[in-house]
Amino acid sequence: MYKQKLTASMAGVMAAALLGGCGGTTADQAAPQKNTLLATTVAVTSSFGLTQDDTYFTIDTGAGLVFKVRRVDYGSNTQSPGDIASMIYNGVQYQDASRGTQVNSGFDWLYKATSAVTVNAETVGTDYIKVTVVSGNLTHYYMVKRGVNNIYMGTYFTSEPDTLGLARFIVRIPIASLPNGPAPSDLRGTTRTVESGDIFGMPNGETRSKHYSNMRLKDWQYIGATSPTAGVWIVRDNNEGNSGGPFYRSLLNQGTSTNQELTYIMNYGEIQTEAFRFGVLNSYTMVFNDGSKPGPVDTSFFADMNLLGYLPDSARGIVAGAGITGRMAGVPYTVGFANAQAQYWTDADPVDGHFQTGAMRPGTYTMTVYKNELPVATRSVTVGAGATSNVDSVAITADPEAIPSVWRIGTWDGSPAELLNGDKVTYMHPSDVRMSSWVAPDYDVATSTAATGFPAYQWKDVNNTRVIKFNLRKSQIGNYQLRVGTTIAFSGARPRAQVNGWLSAIPAAPNEPKTRSLTVGSYRGNNNLYTYNIPASELVVGQNTVTLVAVSGSGGSGFLSPGYSYDAVDLIKLP
Repeated sequence: MYKQKLTASMAGVMAAALLGGCGGTTADQAAPQKNTLLATTVAVTSSFGLTQDDTYFTIDTGAGLVFKVRRVDYGSNTQSPGDIASMIYNGVQYQDASRGTQVNSGFDWLYKATSAVTVNAETVGTDYIKVTVVSGNLTHYYMVKRGVNNIYMGTYFTSEPDTLGLARFIVRIPIASLPNGPAPSDLRGTTRTVESGDIFGMPNGETRSKHYSNMRLKDWQYIGATSPTAGVWIVRDNNEGNSGGPFYRSLLNQGTSTNQELTYIMNYGEIQTEAFRFGVLNSYTMVFNDGSKPGPVDTSFFADMNLLGYLPDSARGIVAGAGITGRMAGVPYTVGFANAQAQYWTDADPVDGHFQTGAMRPGTYTMTVYKNELPVATRSVTVGAGATSNVDSVAITADPEAIPSVWRIGTWDGSPAELLNGDKVTYMHPSDVRMSSWVAPDYDVATSTAATGFPAYQWKDVNNTRVIKFNLRKSQIGNYQLRVGTTIAFSGARPRAQVNGWLSAIPAAPNEPKTRSLTVGSYRGNNNLYTYNIPASELVVGQNTVTLVAVSGSGGSGFLSPGYSYDAVDLIKLP
C-alpha cells in the first residue's frame, strides 16, 4: 500500500503537491495569537487532502470538514503539539481558539519525565490520512477517510500518563456553535459552588456538574452536543481497554458559559474498582453531522493503518453460552468478561439466558453473571483466535434473594434505585432540592415502602440512625441472620447493627475506591454483604427493632462524611 510521509523537515513544495487544489494557507491558518479561530463561519473549499505549514497539519475530508493538528510547541499551557486547533465543518468553527482538543491537558504534559512531542502525518493509499502523535509511552492517532466527515481516533499507551493519573480525550467546542447538551451537566446559570469546585448550584436549588452526565458503560454508544443544524458526537468502540466493567460510570459531557466539552474516558481513577489496562488500542470517532443521532461507525479500515495495539476481528474469538438457570423473572442479566488486558460484556436473553459476545482478544477470562449489577455466578473461560468457545448452561449460585426472608427491604440487584432517592442519585447532588429528605421516619416492615421510606444512602453526619421495626409471633422466635448489602462505601464506612439490646461487633473496613462516589453520581463499587447472627434470646414476641449506624475511623462532614449506598436489607431464619 502506497504511503507518503510528511514531517516537519519536509519541503513546502511537498505540501503543495499533496494539496491537490485545496489552495494555500488561508485566513483561518493565521498565527494562534491572533485568535482568529473564534470566527463563527469561515469560507471553505473542500478537496480531500493533507497539507502542512510551519504550525499545522491541515486535513480536508473532501466532504465539508477541515481540521488542523498543531505540529509545533506554541509555548502555551493550554495548547500543545498534537492538539486539534481548528475544526471547520460546513463553514462553522467548532474548536475553541484558546484551548486545544487533546488528551488530558495536552500531549506535552502527559508524563512527568517527558515534554517532547512528535507529530507526523501521512497519506495511506489514495483514500486515507493518518496523523500520529507520540508523547512518552502514549501514541495517539487521528485518521480520516475520503468523503466522510469523521475524525477517527485511537489512543495506545503502555503506562498510565502520570501527571494526572488518567487518560481521556477532551473535545472543546464553542458553546455558541453547539448550544444543546445534557441538562445535568450544563453549568450555565449556576450561581454557587456546592462541592469541590466541580459541583454547582442553580438559584432554584437544583445542582449541575460534569459528573452528572455519567451513564453506565453498557448503556451508551455515543455522546455529543447539537445546534439546530449540526451535531458533533463521539462514538466509542467496545471499550475493551477501559476498566471498571459494564456498570462503570464517569463524566462524559460538560457545558460551560464558553464551551461544550465532550470527554471520552480511556482510563479514569475516580470510583475505579479495577487496575488500569494497557497495551490495547482505545478507538473512538468524532462524527460531524446534521444533529441526528449517529449510527454505528465502520472502522474495519484500521486493519490497513498500521496502528499499535490494534487487533482485527479475524484474530479474535467469541463466547457463546447455552443459558443461565436460576434467574429471577423481570430482572436483566449481564454477562461480563475480564482479565488484565481487556474487558467485555453482553446481555443475556430474557427468556432462557443464552448469550453470545462480540469479537474478543484471545486469552483466559473470568466470566461473571450479573443480576442487574450484582455478581451472582462466576467461572473461567478461554477464548481462542478464530474460534467459538461454547459455555454450558450456567447455574446461579450466589443470589442472596434465593433464600426466603422474614422481611426484605429493596432488591438484591447491586443497585439502590428502588430505594428513597435512588432514582435520582446518578444525576444530581444529594443536597439538590428535588431530593426527598434523607432523614426518614422509622421503617415499619409491615406498612412502609422502600421507595418512600428507606433512604438509598446513609452518611455518618447526615442520617446516621436507620431504624427498622418488625413484629414476631411466639412461634417465630428463633435464631436469625440480619443481612445488609451495600454497593459502595465512602471513606471506610460500614454498617454496625443493633437488634433490641444486642450490639454487633464493628465489621472490618471494606475494600472500596478512595475517591468521592456518593456525591458525584455513582453508587457502583465492590458490593459488600454484611451478616449478623442474632440469637433467639435477643428477640421478643411483638415489636423488635433493628438500628443500623454507619461507622468509620475517618472524618468528614455532611455529604462528604463516611457513608454507603444500600443494596438491600433482610432478615432470614437460620436452621
